[in-house]
Amino acid sequence: MQEPSPEVDKLARRVIGALIEVHRKLGPGFLENVYEEATCIEFTKQGIPHERQVKVSVEYDGKAIGEGRIDLLVDKKLIVELKAVDALAPIHQAQIMSYLRTTGLELGLLVNFNVPVLKYGIKRAVWTKK
Repeated sequence: MQEPSPEVDKLARRVIGALIEVHRKLGPGFLENVYEEATCIEFTKQGIPHERQVKVSVEYDGKAIGEGRIDLLVDKKLIVELKAVDALAPIHQAQIMSYLRTTGLELGLLVNFNVPVLKYGIKRAVWTKK
């Protein structure tokens, strides 16, 4: 597995710091949309450029067949998928890998806010371009 560029890795560290701040203030137990709103406020406060609910076209044999939505796209370089679940499931990892493959981006963060300590709820997903 190839590691992301130093620029994207540095961006991910800034994002993780902001996510930890949100979790520190709110703790576990809220719905995903609450964490998304708080995260956007924190990103803005920290000067982290981001877009919310970014549409991603899903194609099959070169034809658009539907769309997905990325929770947060940070600086057009990093995907952040937010969850508030008992435990991350393999489908969550598959979802972020599909978004990475579709967008051609190299790094995503899968974040579950429903944990006592956020570092245990963050999973990195790396897409190696072939």
